[in-house]
Amino acid sequence: MHIFKSVAILGAATALSFNPGSAIAAGGGGGGGSAPSNSAPKYDASAEYQKGVAALRAKDHKKAVRSFKRSLSVAPRNASAQYLLGVSYIEQGNYKKARKPLEKAVKYNSNLIEAHRDLAITYHKLDMTDKATASLNKLTAKDSACGNGCKEKDKLSKAIAEVKAAMNGSDSASYNPVNNIDFVSNEIGDLAYMGAVALINEKKYDEAIAELQLASITFGPHPDILTYLGFANRKLKKFEAAEQYYQAALAVAPDHLGATEYYGELMVERGDIAGAKKKLARLESLCSFGCYEAEELRRWIGEASVS
Repeated sequence: MHIFKSVAILGAATALSFNPGSAIAAGGGGGGGSAPSNSAPKYDASAEYQKGVAALRAKDHKKAVRSFKRSLSVAPRNASAQYLLGVSYIEQGNYKKARKPLEKAVKYNSNLIEAHRDLAITYHKLDMTDKATASLNKLTAKDSACGNGCKEKDKLSKAIAEVKAAMNGSDSASYNPVNNIDFVSNEIGDLAYMGAVALINEKKYDEAIAELQLASITFGPHPDILTYLGFANRKLKKFEAAEQYYQAALAVAPDHLGATEYYGELMVERGDIAGAKKKLARLESLCSFGCYEAEELRRWIGEASVS
């Protein structure tokens, strides 16, 4: 039985609070002789995301745009960063620039209600009536599927009302989406992460994904959260989504042991033993004196080879 490991995000000798940058391996230093095009700065995606959130809350919208762009340069599929980049542009009154990151946000996380709302309003502001209506319809469809007992019911109802107000011309000229964003504290983000770990160990993967996405709103593209999103999706047999999360985690932190191991296990499950062996070789290069991750992936490969 494969028990989910909750180690990396907490770090050694910590309780619930963690430093999102601590798990990200440091990049190589300069002077390596590579061409400038291959040695552009690689940002700490989670740290830049949090800088962007702080700047957005401080109404320093240009700084927010810069930080979210830096985060997305490493983790372009992060829905939360795409959404908040779009919001940063809306705060400047630039709906034209807000459109693409908002479209990407709903593409990468179709459950991001705020992004659907702001995308519909952005389409309306740009006189793209058909698209605005289509976005509103997606929200109403989610509301219908949600039912009366859904925990997102109030948020959906409010979002729909705000979009309708905008489309009917009764919205304020100074529409401010930041005021409608539930910025989650570090403490709540930590608790959401820990709750996700417990849910995964109980094999409640859908619920775990929801908690991990809540943690992601706080910490952005943190490699541990991305790895665990990959793990939960993999257990639901959503292999393509799992692979994307593992790849995103390794883009942020190339030396991440958990992401490397779990990606290798995914390869075993998909019959790609050669690919899994490459991940094992990577782990062996990272673990000079051996490590649990390498031993576990070696076991997976060995069992697949004799089956």
